[in-house]
Amino acid sequence: MSDVGNVKAKLEAVLRDMGPLAVAVSGGVDSLTLATLAHRTVRGKVEMFHAVSPAVPQEATDRVRSLAARESWTLTVVDAGEFGDADYRSNPVNRCFYCKTNLYGALVPHTSAQIVAGTNLDDLGEYRPGLEAAKNHGVRHPFVEAGIDKKTVRAIARLLDLGDIAELPSAPCLSSRIETGIAIDPAMLKLVHAAELLVSKSLAPRTVRCRVRAKGVVIELDEQNLAALDENARVSLKDDVGTLFRDGGFEYPVSLAPYRTGSAFLVRLQRDTA
Repeated sequence: MSDVGNVKAKLEAVLRDMGPLAVAVSGGVDSLTLATLAHRTVRGKVEMFHAVSPAVPQEATDRVRSLAARESWTLTVVDAGEFGDADYRSNPVNRCFYCKTNLYGALVPHTSAQIVAGTNLDDLGEYRPGLEAAKNHGVRHPFVEAGIDKKTVRAIARLLDLGDIAELPSAPCLSSRIETGIAIDPAMLKLVHAAELLVSKSLAPRTVRCRVRAKGVVIELDEQNLAALDENARVSLKDDVGTLFRDGGFEYPVSLAPYRTGSAFLVRLQRDTA
């Protein structure tokens, strides 16, 4: 048995020991891989839950529904209701705590099974206030319990023949694009997503993020694609994104920058000055 096969077997044992499961499925590689393996391992005792929201791209929901149909999941789609939470909408540093609190709170009335999420070992090294919300609701993290990181999640996804899902880039919720302290606005999130689709269609970059900051909109690209843009292409891209936001009712200057993970969070600045 390969190393990945051994890890997969360990994860299967973790899942079996948990009994009936309710998997929170966001539509990313982690949760889709976990849901697929759980369904195939603990047959008849697994249900999937997916939350729709202005912060969740339609492509993610479509991905969940497609895989659910292919794998014959029991899938329930819910509205987590986070946009009814003033604490969430105000976008504090720990916004994810309020997001996950609403998510898990919305799942509890629908199931008595053990709720599980796709957190992996790599996530534990980042600022993840959502993990506190998970702890408060008794949510467990099978990848963490089995000692699995992101690279291994992708390897398991390939072993499960999940195709393109195994190669999905990391894609945090759209609200993560909004700088800490700027209120979360559904109309703004729609524009953020439209801007990322526009850039992806025209450049096909490895990574693109549309950040909304106090000083304007920043399009972050992986360094290779950013370096490949000449001045005319840069001006054209900024004009196109600026027009998109202007037509949506938001007048912002647009700039380009190298991609940085979590750069819309100001938690580091607050820690540095504390």
